[in-house]
Amino acid sequence: MSTDMSAIQQSKALLRKQIKENIGKIPMADRERQSDFVYRQLINLPAFKNSQRISVYLSTADEISTDAFVRKSFELNKQIFVPRYRGNVMQMVKLESLQDWETLPLTKWLIRQPSVHDVRDDAMETGGLDLVVAPGVGFTKDGWRMGHGKGYYDSFLTKLIASQPKRPNIVAVCFKEQLVENLPRHDHDVHIDQVIYSEH
Repeated sequence: MSTDMSAIQQSKALLRKQIKENIGKIPMADRERQSDFVYRQLINLPAFKNSQRISVYLSTADEISTDAFVRKSFELNKQIFVPRYRGNVMQMVKLESLQDWETLPLTKWLIRQPSVHDVRDDAMETGGLDLVVAPGVGFTKDGWRMGHGKGYYDSFLTKLIASQPKRPNIVAVCFKEQLVENLPRHDHDVHIDQVIYSEH
């Protein structure tokens, strides 16, 4: 690893630690309020209204909740794809129903995820995606994102964009406490179309 790459990794690691500490201090009522604000913005986006095939992360307590968004998407008969991690690879696999989502098993990280033994439609093999709702640790208002450091989303998004004729809309959602002025960046970091957050 070059000195520059190493310096970027170290900067990101420090920033992740700092942002995670900030998230830890957000009262539960405020997390719920910010999540509700973000949800309302999200479902009013033309990119959501015009999308049929959507991928969304399944949230933990330290992330903007996507529960209401999943329910609304099913209500509108949209096709929902969620992350499934296998080793170093992340797939987006299809949820069949609200009940399917509600009964997903928990991983050791306490993230709901379809079992690796389930045979499910893979978004990239069955028609791609119209909209991706992405998580992350840190964000800039102009669309740069820093994940947890494994590169799952950047790798997935790069392949997805290359695999379909029309670029999907990529939207990130976050608490205002996750916003920073600047992020150290790698060449492989994928730019996000829009970052949605509550300013209050």
